[in-house]
Amino acid sequence: MTVRQDVHSADILVLCQSCEARHRGVCGALDPDQLVGLAKTSSRHKIEPGIELIGDAETVDSFSNVLSGVVKLTKSLSDGRQQIVGLQFAPDFLGRPFKVESAINAEAATAVFLCSFPKAAIERMMKESPELEHRMLKQTLNELDQAREWMVTLGRKTASEKVASFLLMIARNIDPTVDPTAKSATFDLPMTRSDIADFLGLTIETVSRQLTRLRTDGVIRIENNRHVTVDSLSRLERRSGA
Repeated sequence: MTVRQDVHSADILVLCQSCEARHRGVCGALDPDQLVGLAKTSSRHKIEPGIELIGDAETVDSFSNVLSGVVKLTKSLSDGRQQIVGLQFAPDFLGRPFKVESAINAEAATAVFLCSFPKAAIERMMKESPELEHRMLKQTLNELDQAREWMVTLGRKTASEKVASFLLMIARNIDPTVDPTAKSATFDLPMTRSDIADFLGLTIETVSRQLTRLRTDGVIRIENNRHVTVDSLSRLERRSGA
């Protein structure tokens, strides 16, 4: 594997050199000494699908960079009902600095690889590094913009456009190593049809019907009920109502 070289590469750990979180995530704001210091406190681990990463109202003592996989974010009501409110992909930052307790549930929707580090370490570095604080703020604002766009999807788009929008989001985000200018995509659906329906505010039957329609129209191909191929992302984008 070819490791991209930049101003940091000569002085940092080999483990960090090829990490997408360093190049495009919050770690990209750290200088070599800070990155080495954070790496010494960090640990990498794999989380199996369905395992809870953060519980609602749970005390937060660590943060993580998502290195690969998909994380499902949910909010719970007092009677146990849940709503999927977002998805996170590599190299997203999992956690909310300067909060004692989590206000959201995070669960591995697929197998997820995380790089985790103590809460105190990242909050200390945010105070020391204006660039890191700026990167964190920028990511938070990006998440806000995405949430607003998704509100439009849920509130105004048709069922067909919602399903196409979901597939387009997965195609563009599920694999951080894919060229962002690629014209096609191949991926496995990271959620069940039940979860997709919950996320989109549709019934399972409607999701299945719209997937079949997209497949019949040649916009997507589906194998083994999960493996999706999109030969033309621009065509899928048009079907999303964007």
